[in-house]
Amino acid sequence: MKPLSKHTKKIILVSVAICIFPLTMILILACHIYVELVSRNHTYAFVSKIPERKIGLLLGTNPISRYTKRRNPFYYNRINATVDLYKAGKIKKILISGDNRHKSYSEPDLMKGDLIKQGIPEQDIHLDYAGFRTLDSVVRAVKVFGLSEFTVISQKFHNARAICLANWQGVDAIGFNAKDISFRKGIKVQLRELLARTKLVWDILTDKQPHFLGDPIKIN
Repeated sequence: MKPLSKHTKKIILVSVAICIFPLTMILILACHIYVELVSRNHTYAFVSKIPERKIGLLLGTNPISRYTKRRNPFYYNRINATVDLYKAGKIKKILISGDNRHKSYSEPDLMKGDLIKQGIPEQDIHLDYAGFRTLDSVVRAVKVFGLSEFTVISQKFHNARAICLANWQGVDAIGFNAKDISFRKGIKVQLRELLARTKLVWDILTDKQPHFLGDPIKIN
């Protein structure tokens, strides 16, 4: 059989790409809609409106933005939101779940320090050092810390994904929406979120588990 010419190969590749691209876009959109539907009516923007829950699950992030290398508003807005909830009596205990891959970097410890500075008692703060991903944070909250309900604290787009993961685990979760930033300033984060939601659906379908589980830890 005569080998295909470079021109023919190029046409075939372009044709395949033309077919795959819209299918990929449809898949990404479908995953986005799925997360929105599952989390609908489960997030709150006002402290006065949100129901009381014993535990607030604060999702970790870096105080320095990976994109701008400056102060990360997502981090500090989550801290402020947590303080507002606690002082209003909407949560009694706080579980901080974040990344601690290296000895020199610990999101839970950093967030704990900032919460204490704002008057949160240390005895009401608990740490999960293995929250490498949102999936790890949510599943560990259920399987390691034994939570059957909790309030997720992050930005709205992130809360929606966490609530979807909690729903997959059969857990009743609501979210308190920390202040977000404008779409223009956060466009990279929003685009990444679309891919994260697609990955979330794949993780659910494949029953993805956290990097680490370990022995149960009780929050008194």
